Amino acid sequence: MTTAIYPGSFDPITNGHLDIVKRASSIFDKVVIGIYDIPDKSLLFTVDERVDLARKAVETLKNVEVIAYSGITVGFAQKIKADVLVRGLRASSDFEREFEMALMNKKLAPDIELVCFMANLKYQFLSSSLLKEIIKLGGNLDDMVPIHVCIALKKKLLP
Repeated sequence: MTTAIYPGSFDPITNGHLDIVKRASSIFDKVVIGIYDIPDKSLLFTVDERVDLARKAVETLKNVEVIAYSGITVGFAQKIKADVLVRGLRASSDFEREFEMALMNKKLAPDIELVCFMANLKYQFLSSSLLKEIIKLGGNLDDMVPIHVCIALKKKLLP
């Protein structure tokens, strides 16, 4: 059985993330969305909120689970016996960062392989920070996030 981990902050989870999860779940026996509890960036949602939003978004995918973690990602991957680390790539800037991380992860955990999924063209521009800005400015997030995520964003960001 091949287990893949898709790590990230997911603040919040987007349809771009979900596209990667669905594609990974069609290839791997089990996919774990690993939600990093304290990334080095400002967060809108708590780790518990991010886990809840992600769980609701993937509830129909039977081979996907969501787990919060702390510490180094490859350490978490080893703990859950993951064989593969899944990442999504949107643009060349993503590639450079992912390439650096891939080399370090391979040094730290040579038994874990990296599989990158190219983002679907309709999600190339999506980022959690842009979505937050759109909500603050009164924009529409149709086709960018699940409806429950849109509601959660509005509750957090609109007066």
